[in-house]
Amino acid sequence: MTPRVGTTSKVGTTSKVVMVQGTASSVGKSLVSAALCRVFSRRGYRVAPYKSQNMSNNAFAVGEGLEIGRAQALQALAAGIPPSVDMNPILLKPETDSRSQVVVLGKAWKNLGAREYYAERDFLWKSATGALDRLRAEYDLVVIEGAGSPAEINLRESDIVNMSIARYAASPVILVGDIDPGGVFAQFAGTLALLLPEERDLVRGLVVNKFRGDLSLLEPGLRMIEGITGQPVLGVLPYLQGLELAQEDAQPLESTRHPGSHAFDPTGRGGGLLDIAVIHYPRISNFDDFDALRLEPGVRLRFVRDSQELGQPDAIILPGTKATLADLDWLRARGLDDGIRWLSRLGTPVLGICGGYQMLGFELSDEEGIEGPPRSVNGLGLLTARTLFSGEKTVGQRHAACLGGPGFLASTAGAIIEGYEIHSGETRIVDATGRPSLPLFRILPENGHPARDEGAASPEGLVLGSCLHGLFDLPAFRCAWLASLAPAGFVAQGGLPPTAGLSLGEAREAALDRLADAVETAINIETLLDIIGIGPSAGPAAPSSKKESP
Repeated sequence: MTPRVGTTSKVGTTSKVVMVQGTASSVGKSLVSAALCRVFSRRGYRVAPYKSQNMSNNAFAVGEGLEIGRAQALQALAAGIPPSVDMNPILLKPETDSRSQVVVLGKAWKNLGAREYYAERDFLWKSATGALDRLRAEYDLVVIEGAGSPAEINLRESDIVNMSIARYAASPVILVGDIDPGGVFAQFAGTLALLLPEERDLVRGLVVNKFRGDLSLLEPGLRMIEGITGQPVLGVLPYLQGLELAQEDAQPLESTRHPGSHAFDPTGRGGGLLDIAVIHYPRISNFDDFDALRLEPGVRLRFVRDSQELGQPDAIILPGTKATLADLDWLRARGLDDGIRWLSRLGTPVLGICGGYQMLGFELSDEEGIEGPPRSVNGLGLLTARTLFSGEKTVGQRHAACLGGPGFLASTAGAIIEGYEIHSGETRIVDATGRPSLPLFRILPENGHPARDEGAASPEGLVLGSCLHGLFDLPAFRCAWLASLAPAGFVAQGGLPPTAGLSLGEAREAALDRLADAVETAINIETLLDIIGIGPSAGPAAPSSKKESP
């Protein structure tokens, strides 16, 4: 992508900040923050995103051995700058309901329970504020995102992500509420009522998000909530369908879960769509790997949790996970392991990514107890691969070339994959059956790392596995794999129309522009600039060198 970065400062040496907080999780803070990054970048400001503490298993590799939350990587793309660890200095990757891996400045630090984590507040606070200070020294404007709700009064003393950061930065706060489930006025009034006076003083306006309907019918309520709270409503953002921008957590996946498949559909093909089932385990991670599949109009992507939901899809994907062994146990408890093996024997293609790839092998060995008590377990046995977990974590951007192989893989030979790795341990092909799996990709040498084979394909090419995230982001491999799923005559019947060869990066750029356009239409940006104290906006910025796309 070509970032749009200003060549000179528009505000002198004093950096400005604005903070986007929400009345709850999933109200749209991340996307509103991304939109503001794009809006201000288009106006010529050097802008950067920041979120001090992010809880998400959706991560992105920002350099060799370094990772941050996906949401901040997307916001950096919106701002037209490369992502850095300062944009998300603390990343919590949940492993159980009460324990997370804590990543500090891009590196795995400790695995902590909640009480243990809060006991480390002083160290974490210094890490968070130091990162913010560095961003403010480099950029004209920092768009700060909060987490959850600032009204979690039981966590006020340990807060390092909401009002504590706003007070540290003396930042004006924009409060976002989600009208789609109802109760947005109560969200605003209740949140503000629970803030301390000095915290309420930082709030400078309200934004209603995800509105659909007749705006004139909402107007009386907007005026009333302004009177009740004393805060102006800065704008009402529409519910934008089909943005398909990377999500911070797995909650939105619930809307894509529904029982059945075309096996139970009287038309026999789910309304003319290829039916792809993605296993939704409890600790699913990096599920934005499948955003590129949503670009294809001939694909129905659904997330399933048990064998009844699985049905008889055209393909099955086992995605990444933060807890491979625990989620493999969960898979077996739901009967999904038998269902996947049975469908594979019938010829249903199966693809595993990262932890899903590890599950497809015949053995997973955790002798060091990385994911719990030391143990070795059998995998699904669909690939002749063995995984050995270790404390060493592999994180980095990767370019790879497809090696070709049986079936549709022959047509992919030489196609380039632009992706990244984030995993612990190593998965290798072994000749344990006399019919070993074949390597799938060749990692290209870069950044001092030599070339190496990666991934695995069954001898027939129906079962694939790889530790590379982003397999489908470029169209060559994606379109070849989808075409291999379509039965004879499917295209002639209206399935899988020819694609424009759109990459996920191009689609995300277009979606970010659409999002920014909607925000500029709904919110008076000059008013927002006055709230920030940044002064008159500048003209368009000059483009700079090409940067990697999250």
